[in-house]
Amino acid sequence: MTLMKYLFAAVAAIIVLCLAHFDPALAQDAAAAAAPPAAPPPSPINTGDTAWMLTSTALVLMMTIPGLALFYGGMVRKKNVLATLGQAFGATCIITVLWMIVGYSIAFTTNDSESLNRWIGGFKYFMLKPMTIDAVSPLAATIPESVYMCFQMTFAIITPALIAGSLADRMKFSSFMVFMGAWLVLVYSPIAHWVWGGGWLGQMGALDYAGGTVVHLNAGTAGLVCALVLGPRYGLGKENMAPYNLVYSVIGASLLWVGWFGFNAGSAVTANVNAGMAMAATQIATAAAALSWMVCEWIIAKKPSILGIVSGAVAGLVAITPASGFVDPTGALIIGILAGIVCYFAAVHVKKIFGYDDALDAFGVHAVGGALGAMLTGALASSAINSLGKGWLTDGNGHQMLIQFYDVAGTFVYCAIMTFIILKVIDVFIGLRVPQAVEVEGLDINLHGEVVQ
Repeated sequence: MTLMKYLFAAVAAIIVLCLAHFDPALAQDAAAAAAPPAAPPPSPINTGDTAWMLTSTALVLMMTIPGLALFYGGMVRKKNVLATLGQAFGATCIITVLWMIVGYSIAFTTNDSESLNRWIGGFKYFMLKPMTIDAVSPLAATIPESVYMCFQMTFAIITPALIAGSLADRMKFSSFMVFMGAWLVLVYSPIAHWVWGGGWLGQMGALDYAGGTVVHLNAGTAGLVCALVLGPRYGLGKENMAPYNLVYSVIGASLLWVGWFGFNAGSAVTANVNAGMAMAATQIATAAAALSWMVCEWIIAKKPSILGIVSGAVAGLVAITPASGFVDPTGALIIGILAGIVCYFAAVHVKKIFGYDDALDAFGVHAVGGALGAMLTGALASSAINSLGKGWLTDGNGHQMLIQFYDVAGTFVYCAIMTFIILKVIDVFIGLRVPQAVEVEGLDINLHGEVVQ
């Protein structure tokens, strides 16, 4: 075989020399044809980053089902457990479909020529048609865009699902499903575009690493509006509304804690040092918030409840979310301690003072914790951790606090107004709340024809 290779090479060389003698152009064409084909350009997709983002996507989806489903399901009364689990599962389904059709396009069309303006994305990705198998997003250049789309989808899923904590025990399932879809398209996707998709808050320099305002302040604000529009549960303050099964809630909170590493560390969108520090900050802040909530409850109520400890952990997870990629471990510790204290008073005492029925404390934990975390990000972000984050106390950048305030205020005002409008329109056409008799007997049997044995 070696001899044949040499003979073939010699014959080819003789042919080229002959062609060159009679016609140099023919010789060049023949040499080009004989040359090996040029190597294709290297793919920008990094397998390590892709593997990490696939893992993070699965972790964040786990936060909703089964994490949030169990966390909320354990805190309602026995007659409404299945309805609460069904809300989490139903939200996951409707939001997945709408995100594929239009939500991703509204949130993450970033090219100015294809975006309607600084306030909302365009329809470039309608039905995900331009998304080829090897396409990459300009926002995540080392992973397939399909993976980035799915990762952001899991954020879009959990955000509206969090609202269910405020409307528990009293909303029609049909109305809930319509509300989830309308809220995703009209509220979540535009705000995600503002901060992450090239919109006005992102252009201004707002720091929100993984969704303190986009996810938590947004969902908690909507939860407060839902609680106010729906009104309190029948029998509130007169009947026993103790949680059905706190074991479910502890398991759910534990799944949330683990899943949150995908939420925060995954928001680095690459397997690098930023993901590692975000993971460390998340763990530290969560533990610190659980302890500070526990201490507050121990001092005031004389006993540290298990529900209080896990609620404190969730408050810490919420507050560190916008800061996780910008603060050092000391900053994470400070955020965690303050989150546990502030969210304890918001969820337990402020709610009593104003009398609104935020059934599972979506506003007190997520809106308050998200706003607190966003402002503390402006104070504690360190350029030594992330060159994009220069905070007031760490780098002397007081202007960042003003930007963070615009982020919080803009999200709160837009979300509150749009949520109110959506609820009122749904109420006119199909109604929001179940009849009193249904609420008394329970949503499980009346809305789903099933009960927990």
